[in-house]
Amino acid sequence: MGITARGAGLLVAAVVLLGAGFRFAYPELTLLGVAAAGAVGYALLVALWRPRLQVTRRADPDRVSRGEPARMVLTVRNAGRLRAANLLAEDRCGDRTVPVPVLRLRPGRDTTVDYDVPTERRGVVPVGPLRVTRRDPLGLVALARSYSAAVPVWVHPRIHPLTAVPTGAGRSLDGRVDGVPQGSITFDSLREYVVGDELRRVHWRTSARVGELMVRENVDTSLPRIVVLLDNRATAHPGREPESFESACEAAASVVAAALRADLPVSLLLVAPEGLLVAQEGLLAAPAGPAGEAAGAGIGPLDRLAAARLDAGDATAALRAAATRLRRDRLGDTLVFLTGPGGRGELGHLGALRGAYPSVVVGVFGAAEPTPAGATGMVVVDAADGAAFAAEWDGVRRW
Repeated sequence: MGITARGAGLLVAAVVLLGAGFRFAYPELTLLGVAAAGAVGYALLVALWRPRLQVTRRADPDRVSRGEPARMVLTVRNAGRLRAANLLAEDRCGDRTVPVPVLRLRPGRDTTVDYDVPTERRGVVPVGPLRVTRRDPLGLVALARSYSAAVPVWVHPRIHPLTAVPTGAGRSLDGRVDGVPQGSITFDSLREYVVGDELRRVHWRTSARVGELMVRENVDTSLPRIVVLLDNRATAHPGREPESFESACEAAASVVAAALRADLPVSLLLVAPEGLLVAQEGLLAAPAGPAGEAAGAGIGPLDRLAAARLDAGDATAALRAAATRLRRDRLGDTLVFLTGPGGRGELGHLGALRGAYPSVVVGVFGAAEPTPAGATGMVVVDAADGAAFAAEWDGVRRW
């Protein structure tokens, strides 16, 4: 609640008139002071009345690639019995506000506003909440309230088509198996039984030993498993608004999308887990876990790329932690590392992973000079942007 300048002036005048009226026994001044104080009190009562508004919003669509159109449709309905008079409303869309006409909205009626959502930049655009300001007829008091929660519009990086994905070699406890369309189903691990599991998959010997039903987990060892590691350290992408990071995000989105289209397992990791957009008005869960894998676990890889941010923490420690985790867990057989010009001097950490990952590809964006491939022992792609990376992808695909 806020008292306007007019209301504050009238309140001061009421105090002065009442004081002067009682002090000098002027009933006219006292009457004017009472009238002024009554006007302020009436304004407070009017502003405190909360209109019953039902707010619904729909994003069309709520997930787009950078530069694609997206619209937000907002509907405000007066669910009360009184006319919603003296109301001013505006909806928040990113960094701007959009006026919503709700002045004198009749009971049972609604008003609809649709507007464009800015998608020029990759990111998560928060839309809402609707902010409704109620004023009294004299303009003495203004009270603002929020209706409905904010909803996100996910602006994904641009996806450039890749004509091929790695054929790779899967890893299992039975060893490496070449990639073929008809793969074998191989034992991978054990887990606890859940309702719905087939009884023929129960491992009875282990179940008898631990006292709980344990189920065999199998994997298709013929399928390649791709791991995309996005370097989101600020030191790897120097500059205030580095285009190299946006290009790396586009390349990561292209590889992930190509793998999903081919029904191949793919994992997206961030070097710095703190570089994922943290809880902001309930849009994302706070990051947790190594290499950013558990951060935003309820959203897909493209959504995580939309929420990725540069992290200014300990760059070397973050890369070492990510490399250690990749070596320990062996999350796949093909590793794609995407970095900027500032990350070329630390490629040795990725070169040490060649024993765990038969295929290691490095994409370097925004570098002024080519990266020597022989110095790293890996396939290195120097690209100006995501489109150039996609164009060179097939030519350097030596898996």
